[in-house]
Amino acid sequence: MAIRQLSETLINQIAAGEVIERPASAAKELIENALDAGATRIEIATAGGGKALLRVSDNGSGMDAADLELAVRRHCTSKISETLEDIRTLGFRGEALPSIGSVARLSIASRKRDSTGGHEIAVTGGKIAHMRPAAANPGTIVEVRDLFFATPARLKFLKTEKAEAGAITEIVKRMAIAFPAVRFVLSGSDRTTLEFPATGDDHLARMAQVLGKEFRDNAIALDAVREEISLTGFAGVPTFNRGNSAHQYAFVNGRPVQDKLILSAIRGAYAETIPSGRYPVAVLSITLDPALVDVNVHPAKSDVRFRDPGLVRGLIVGAIREALARDGSRAATTGASDMLRSFRPGFQPNSQRPQGGWSAETSPSRPFQPTTGFGERPQASFDGLSMPTARAEPQLSPQPAAPEPNARYPLGAARAQIHANYIVAQTEDGLVIVDQHAAHERLVFEAMRKALHSKRLASQVLLIPEIIDIPEEDCDRLMQHAAELSELGLAIERFGPGAIAVRETPAMLGEVDAHGLIRQLADEIAEWDTASGLSAKLEYVAATMACHGSVRSGRRLRPEEMNALLREMEVTPGSGQCNHGRPTYIELKLSDIERLFGRS
Repeated sequence: MAIRQLSETLINQIAAGEVIERPASAAKELIENALDAGATRIEIATAGGGKALLRVSDNGSGMDAADLELAVRRHCTSKISETLEDIRTLGFRGEALPSIGSVARLSIASRKRDSTGGHEIAVTGGKIAHMRPAAANPGTIVEVRDLFFATPARLKFLKTEKAEAGAITEIVKRMAIAFPAVRFVLSGSDRTTLEFPATGDDHLARMAQVLGKEFRDNAIALDAVREEISLTGFAGVPTFNRGNSAHQYAFVNGRPVQDKLILSAIRGAYAETIPSGRYPVAVLSITLDPALVDVNVHPAKSDVRFRDPGLVRGLIVGAIREALARDGSRAATTGASDMLRSFRPGFQPNSQRPQGGWSAETSPSRPFQPTTGFGERPQASFDGLSMPTARAEPQLSPQPAAPEPNARYPLGAARAQIHANYIVAQTEDGLVIVDQHAAHERLVFEAMRKALHSKRLASQVLLIPEIIDIPEEDCDRLMQHAAELSELGLAIERFGPGAIAVRETPAMLGEVDAHGLIRQLADEIAEWDTASGLSAKLEYVAATMACHGSVRSGRRLRPEEMNALLREMEVTPGSGQCNHGRPTYIELKLSDIERLFGRS
């Protein structure tokens, strides 16, 4: 078969398959063009999820007739010259407009700021119409109708109008976060109007517009530099998390990207602080020399390739972990709101019609009766409880130091223990409820992690070794990492083909359920064991051990023990969540309590 040159229209349609995958892709390219043109106001209108109509209007620099003529032709651009080493604009390939015009009905009306009139050009299914004068304000209006009408097969792969409209909304949100000085308006017949007023240099204010006002109260500022690569942005506290990764935004030199390296670094930075199946909220902006990053990896320009990926990953992980250690232990402000919503009145009106005759006890018009009261029977269960002291004392030691007369403690003083699991503490402006097991689990883990970097953990020799029967393959995995486990104070030996003998356990854990610990370690090693060995993941093992050696739920604590736990939490990094990412305490402000009683 002879080789022949493809037509320009077919070439553009092939390119459109990579550049314009869906209406959101077209919206992204048009918004990038508007931003590159210096626009400070961008309006986007859609219909039918962007399939029927997509219009992007801006007040940028605009184009004259000669620019318009070239703008709809492939590989014509004003943004690069002869090299890809110094790309400082969002667009640079010169493919978006001709690709859109090859599969849709495209019209562009533009006017330069210093011109007295504008011009308009149209492209329908790859056919360019003649230029004509047009009345236009300074800037550019790009209108795309009947997207993919020239390639009907592509229409079959699009999602519902609602889903496509949602994808465009996500694109606008990402652009809005990246450019807070630009006003964005998104409207149309298929959506409610969404507007992001310009916030100037206040990036956090723009993030609050997009991510919600709760993000402002639960965000930690990031500012780190490593070898001429800078990282700025905000990371949410671990207890402020979401059910998917849609609230993680990354920008490289101002370009919104969805890079696997960056997302992986975020996940690694929040390890042991986020529950399984939950995702942190973060906005990261990386700035570096354009020569150190390749943005020409994919026509959609959503992926990038760093010259030194290890350096970038280390910068992200280090900056986020340092921020979490500094300010990440506080509870999310949303915890109090969730707590308030969970409260219900202690009485319920009986609205059901009585089955028999009328009686005072069953009448729906009878006075409200509390489901629980303060009579002798409900209060009988409190007889055996002693009232704890309100004093906040330091952790017990052979000679405990006296508390400072005017000392202030963020977690307050213990007032009570309820259900043998939750500590209620009074603070200066509210109260705190602490999950004693989760809190102590974190304290033990941090102590083990600190000891890991200094020396082998102290161990206690068992008088009689614990023999644990497990499958032979699990025995093999455990014994391959016996040396690493010994560093944690856990000494094990092979005891026949299908058994492990535990001779020593970490001293700081006290009494340990060796059977449960060994079986859980075997399961975890089987799941994520790699050629790098267990040494790279000792902290995960430490977290597992800490869970087995913590104060258990159901244990009664003395007042001094409760206060000692609170004081230790206040000075321990990451104490706001346990090793599994669950919150260790919830704070309820006095104003929230007053709202429960209708006093505010």
